[in-house]
Amino acid sequence: MITTDSTSAHVLIVEDEPKLGQLLFDYLQAAGYLPALLARGDEVIDYVQATPPDLILLDLMLPGMDGLAVCRELRKFSEVPIVMVTAKTEEIDRLLGLEIGADDYICKPFSPREVVARVKTILRRCQRAITPEKNHTQLIIDENAYQVRYGDKLLELTPAEFRLLKFMSDNTGTVYSRDQLLDILYDDHRVVTDRTIDSHVKNLRRKLEYLDNEKTFIRSIYGLGYRWDEY
Repeated sequence: MITTDSTSAHVLIVEDEPKLGQLLFDYLQAAGYLPALLARGDEVIDYVQATPPDLILLDLMLPGMDGLAVCRELRKFSEVPIVMVTAKTEEIDRLLGLEIGADDYICKPFSPREVVARVKTILRRCQRAITPEKNHTQLIIDENAYQVRYGDKLLELTPAEFRLLKFMSDNTGTVYSRDQLLDILYDDHRVVTDRTIDSHVKNLRRKLEYLDNEKTFIRSIYGLGYRWDEY
């Protein structure tokens, strides 16, 4: 699932201490990542299912659902890298956190720079593991014929959908806001709303899922826009 080892990766921070959560958010954002912040454990599952992150920084002690329970639930449907963050340094807690599917842990207090470095290392490791798969694509775009093929299947697209697919697939891993995508689709300055792009994305996703329902092509990045990731 990892899209990059340095920038554009979507990192979900689950931390109920507001100042610490915001500190991590600011450091990750400054390092080029796309962070999101939740303060409750019982909000995580719905968020991840709706907007899958590339990595999760998961505090152990959370309201609603503790970090260990969240990790167990996540591992039922997701292999997203999880870094447990805890002030409880007893060995049993560390081992338990890793045994239920966490990829690493960080003990409080910590340096935010250390967290950023750990995030970078884990994302790089995951990227190396999936790079061969991601480099393989069945998507063939014929600009002259205005046609798109996926394997042996022809994808019927409107002109706007074709331009959207071509632009985003040429810029894999880059997040674009609705306004940016509208500028690409409509350069004649017609009056359209930013929700127009949502409609195009929804229709394009439906057509792509018909071709291959095991892959995600266009990902929603919470509060930012959309990113093309064929995996």
